[in-house]
Amino acid sequence: MKTSGEKKIEWVRNHMPLLSMLEDQFVTTTPFKNITIAICIHLEAKTARLAEVLAKGGATVLLSSSNTLSTQDDVAAAIAEHGVQVFAKHGCSDAEYYSFLRQILQKKPALILDDGGDLTHLLHEEYSHQISSMLGGCEETTTGVIRLQSRNRQNQLRLPMILVNNAHSKYLFDNRYGTGQSVWTSIMNVTNLIVAGKKVVVAGYGWCGKGVASRAKALGASVIVTEVNPIKAMEAHMDGFQVMTMEKAAPLGDIFITVTGCKEVVSSRHFNGIKNNAILCNAGHFNVEIDMKALEDITIHKNCVRDHISQHILSNGNKIHVLAEGKLVNLASGDGHPAEIMDLSFALQALSALYLIEHPLRVGLYPVPTAIDEKVASLKLQSLGLCIDQLTPSQKEYIESSAID
Repeated sequence: MKTSGEKKIEWVRNHMPLLSMLEDQFVTTTPFKNITIAICIHLEAKTARLAEVLAKGGATVLLSSSNTLSTQDDVAAAIAEHGVQVFAKHGCSDAEYYSFLRQILQKKPALILDDGGDLTHLLHEEYSHQISSMLGGCEETTTGVIRLQSRNRQNQLRLPMILVNNAHSKYLFDNRYGTGQSVWTSIMNVTNLIVAGKKVVVAGYGWCGKGVASRAKALGASVIVTEVNPIKAMEAHMDGFQVMTMEKAAPLGDIFITVTGCKEVVSSRHFNGIKNNAILCNAGHFNVEIDMKALEDITIHKNCVRDHISQHILSNGNKIHVLAEGKLVNLASGDGHPAEIMDLSFALQALSALYLIEHPLRVGLYPVPTAIDEKVASLKLQSLGLCIDQLTPSQKEYIESSAID
């Protein structure tokens, strides 16, 4: 009888056709033979499928999670039975989390596939002596890209890194549609409350924030957006959302979702102004967007009122409900993005890893090559049975002409 982890992996396997196409290719060509690949991405079924495909291509795969609460132990056990070396467990302490990452790096991977930048950071800080023998890495998410850009500006980057997050086939779909759906799926499953008619405050209007806001609107909520970027704030306004500061939004919101990549977005200056029974959750990579320490400091009583929901009673009598301890709500208390969305993102990861093998790069930050980005989109259209027009030779000549009449 199949275990629950095996069933989860089989389910996503049947809904990730791009990875299946790549698997067929990799089994024949074994492009990752004798290559050790370290993956630090939320360890659930879709990530396990990526690890499986890379292993079928000849790689020795080391798999960890990029969040202490996002590991699904049944999936970890199932993929370990298929030769993938797993270093993760659900609910581990921060110390255990970093111990797992150190164990991976001690095995001297040639490639790293990171999500959020923790593995890359630890590599540079504690295992920099290994970098010269490595081929490079790929970064999955916005937070990790920001950290890489900061390290690069300070001339502290020692590894070629491909910014998978910045590919069109990633952020236009994963960040927007994946985050938009998975965040609301998790909120609704955890709370069992209706969204229609509520006031939802979305902090941050990047691609993830756009996805969360648009899905809230589709569910019947009235949406308020808070931003620090005037251009993004104007875009939110033009998209039909209210725009205001968090101080003004605090007493209005029923549900607050932070998705900024910054810290203390909802903090001590907001908590006492937040309406009674409001729900707070975070959809950014790190659990710093809601200042949980400041909230704990002013909490006079705390209850676990439902799985993944902590109730904080303040001195003014108001109750604030925090989902998933302020950690990434769609993975700490859910299954993450839909399989079809991660099929796009993980196809980009696999092909970018292959690119690093076939095209040795100097130290630096690199975009996903346009050919790979477009190949992934084309394969996805093919898997959906969709066809698009092609430029005729004369059209191509016209478009590429430097002197259009």
